[in-house]
This record gives sequence, structure tokens and C-alpha cells, in this order.
Amino acid sequence: MSKMDPKEIQLYYHPKDRLRMTCGDRSWHTVIPVWASPLGHPGKFLSLMDAKQQEITLIPRPEDLPRESWEAAQEELHRRYLTGKAERVLDAKGEWGATYWRVLTDRGEREFVTQNLQENAQWLGQGHILLTDVDGNKFEIKGLDLMDATSKEIVGRVL
Repeated sequence: MSKMDPKEIQLYYHPKDRLRMTCGDRSWHTVIPVWASPLGHPGKFLSLMDAKQQEITLIPRPEDLPRESWEAAQEELHRRYLTGKAERVLDAKGEWGATYWRVLTDRGEREFVTQNLQENAQWLGQGHILLTDVDGNKFEIKGLDLMDATSKEIVGRVL
């Protein structure tokens, strides 16, 4: 990893589905932006990785990137960290260490499975839970205390 001036980093898509990067006289054909500490420092410490998952550089304040580069990074981050927001919990039942969920999200009704809730259900704050399913998809329950009584009862039963 090397220290780079964020203002000199150019992130762009070429072809349209591949994020690339240039900085000075160096170029990377594949760049993967990831948050280094997404829960502890949301929106800070953006790590730019190469195709082999090796860190190219760490940017403490991503907003210091040129506007076009920051927009390209945000687009890629949105794809990587796509999270469904649960508005209601319709059903959840546990069987043999797996929990089968049926929730109404901001994108419609979804069914998913979580394994080992001790590892895949993170309490992020009062009434704020992040569930990770067996495929790595994330579902956020925010404001559990404001949800309907059925949702609260179901979540209380399985967690």
C-alpha cells in the first residue's frame, strides 16, 4: 500500500462495468472500493483494492477525491453494499441453526435464510439490527421499536 494524494486519483469506468484508476503515471485495470471500518467510522477510510484484493491506498476522507472519482466510487460502493431495509417482519422461524425470514422491505417482500444468528445478526444500536443471509446479502431492521407489534414479537422470539 502506498500513500497517495486523493486529489490526484482518477477513478472511472472503462468499459462501463469496470472501475479503473490512474494516479500520476500508474494505472490499475480493476479497482474495488471497500470501507475499511464501515460500522466504526461510516463514510470514512475508503480502501481501494486491486483485482488480487491487495490494498492500493487508503483514503481517510473520500470526499477529498475529485468529484467525478468520488461519484464513481460511490456507484461501486452502492453495488457492493446493497442493503435491503426491512419495514415489517412478516415471519421468522428457526430450524437446525438456520433462521428463515420473510420480511417486507423497501424493495418489496423478500425471503432469506440466516445461519448462526450470534454471528449474522449485529445490533448496531437501540432497535437497529443488521442481518446477513447465507449469500452475503444484508437486511437492515432500523427502528424496531417503531415497527408494528407483530414485527416486534417475531424479532423478539428469534433474537
